[in-house]
Amino acid sequence: MAELNVKINDLELKNPVLTASGTFGYGLEFADLVPLHRLGGIIVKGTTLHPRQGNDYPRMAETAQGMLNCVGLQNKGVDYFCEHIYPQIKDIDTNMIVNVSGSTPDDYAECAARIDALDRIPAIELNISCPNVKQGGMAFGVTVEGASSVVRAVRRRYHRTLIVKLSPNVTDVCEIARACEAEGADSVSLINTLMGMAIDIERRRPLLSIGTGGLSGPAVKPVALRMVWQVARAVSIPVVGLGGISTATDAIEFLMAGATAIEIGTANFIDPTVTIKVIDGINAWLDSHGCQSVHEIIGTLQA
Repeated sequence: MAELNVKINDLELKNPVLTASGTFGYGLEFADLVPLHRLGGIIVKGTTLHPRQGNDYPRMAETAQGMLNCVGLQNKGVDYFCEHIYPQIKDIDTNMIVNVSGSTPDDYAECAARIDALDRIPAIELNISCPNVKQGGMAFGVTVEGASSVVRAVRRRYHRTLIVKLSPNVTDVCEIARACEAEGADSVSLINTLMGMAIDIERRRPLLSIGTGGLSGPAVKPVALRMVWQVARAVSIPVVGLGGISTATDAIEFLMAGATAIEIGTANFIDPTVTIKVIDGINAWLDSHGCQSVHEIIGTLQA
């Protein structure tokens, strides 16, 4: 058995396989199907300072090789999470990581600060693809200034491992990644969903209630892989790769491209046990190629 453990700053993962936010609930929903203790970590669904109802239905649509969603960060707010969800998940034997979203830098920072007080949450993942309500709805993550403002505000009030989730809907993702690193991010994860659309041709209306949504699944993998490779060469902090990963081969590609860890998202909806299959598949590949550790393949792409 090869060594699969990796580190993101002070965050120690027993293997590089994490679950992507919004695709694995709070982990509890999968407890009867997956041995949760075997996962490198679980990134729970997006959490905001105040409760959010999310967007109107329909807010999910199947596409070729993927899906669109515009769920809209439906959740009951950080206080509900701290009081009701945290007691149920704090003793799960893996890294429980909270995905944090907001509408202003202060919202992000206050939400992160409340999570900082929870002993058994070792890290957060900042979703900077959220719209900045003070700047006409443009997502924080599409400009250096927006990304920097959120990371700076959160870093002042959050003292554990800080992962920043990057949007692919930008001109230069490396520029955004470097800005996050400069403001104190311990890691960046990418990619978040690509903006997409689907149309009901009989009704001549979008399939999603707000018209557009985030595209995820195998269709986005080549874009995600390219961006991970670029960002891994542009920053010195660890990179977490995600986007269309559904097999061990997919995961190994991301690791070779420079990712220290990976997240599995949409594939969880198709096969709830996919994470365990990917962990076992990575180990089998390493064994068959004479590798003693997963570190022997991270960032080894020759290009």
